[in-house]
Amino acid sequence: PSGEIRCEPPNNNLEKYEGVMEWRGEKFSLNSDLMVLRGCVLRNTKWMIGLVVYAGKETKQMQNSGQAKFKRTSIEKLMNKIVLFIFALLFSLCLVCSISCGYWEAYTGYYFQVYLPWESYTDKAVSVAALNFLSYIIVLNTLVPISLYVTVEMIRLSQSLWINWDKSMYDQQKDTPAKARTTTLNEELGQIEYIFSDKTGTLTQERQIVTAIRE
Repeated sequence: PSGEIRCEPPNNNLEKYEGVMEWRGEKFSLNSDLMVLRGCVLRNTKWMIGLVVYAGKETKQMQNSGQAKFKRTSIEKLMNKIVLFIFALLFSLCLVCSISCGYWEAYTGYYFQVYLPWESYTDKAVSVAALNFLSYIIVLNTLVPISLYVTVEMIRLSQSLWINWDKSMYDQQKDTPAKARTTTLNEELGQIEYIFSDKTGTLTQERQIVTAIRE
């Protein structure tokens, strides 16, 4: 071959590229200024000579494209913590009840098998307590508010419809109404404390805003 390129392995650093190209006995240094990233468009030039260094998943653009993070609201995070706490409380209650059941079966219920006989596949109080642990979970599973998630989703859906139907958020010039693209971030709108902008004209559109304060 007439030339060879020795460069760094594929990475996600867009501002750095180091390599050396040997062409017909001469060496040329390569840096980020001589590299065109995937997706870039060249302008004001009639022709160019290029060489593909990285391809496919090894390109810097693909190295920087990670999996999209799932957004969770603060209320949803709090609700998940509460549900986990309820699960722990349910497990604790079932454990205490099963231990108490085993203690009672070992010292008291063992002598009442004439009236309350044990099952044929259980011969110890520990086995009875283990089986009752599952029974307690079935009996006390109503502590977990599964319907809470359905109720919250219905509330979010109705809030999204109200946002779409809000006439105050309708732009007459562009004929564009408000559109809630997701229902998971509605409650975050009421928790905004600060709005940062590069200039006041971005928000006011250089128009005079009259605020009427009614007592």
